Amino acid sequence: MKLSEKIVELRRRNGMTQEKLAEACGVSRQSISKWEADIALPETEKLLILGGIFHVSMDVLLKDELTLSAVKEVHSCGNNAIQEKRREIYEGILIKESITDDRIIDLLNVHKVELWNTGGKPRYWTALFFTSDKKDLPEQLSRVMLSDPQNGGNWFVDFKAGNEKYIVFKDKILKYRIGSEEEKERVCAECRKMGIEDGQMKWEE
Repeated sequence: MKLSEKIVELRRRNGMTQEKLAEACGVSRQSISKWEADIALPETEKLLILGGIFHVSMDVLLKDELTLSAVKEVHSCGNNAIQEKRREIYEGILIKESITDDRIIDLLNVHKVELWNTGGKPRYWTALFFTSDKKDLPEQLSRVMLSDPQNGGNWFVDFKAGNEKYIVFKDKILKYRIGSEEEKERVCAECRKMGIEDGQMKWEE
């Protein structure tokens, strides 16, 4: 069952019109219509809000193989439920060529794939745009990141969870609070020690 179909079913189960759901999510009715028609995907923040409104887990919303009969109850409500899930969900981009074990992708919900021509080594990068609600994702990624002087040096993946930004290398997890320039500079200093140039540290926040 697709995400679009689940949104339609959950909205109807909860007796909500598209207008009501749009108001609760802070979007236009046209956005709800596009989600339900499978023309566009909700942003991660909106997925969290949908999960809070309908009291379902991210797994149920995002994984096609899970039907609504597999709904997991959320034992809190309103903003508290949304904030609790926000601490558990990660959002970012993983370069497939930066990992040594493809099985890590099983922990991700991949929403988009792009092929980037970098002109470097490797010549093409496969960019996986993902979310994940696996609490130990940083630790899992740190085990499989590539660290090889002959193949790009120290690779890293950057992603965020709520107001925290993660920069993960092989066996090294760095993070800072978004908005804290002091914490960010400490992380950047560590990255420089790993051979990362300043131009590579313009992370989206």
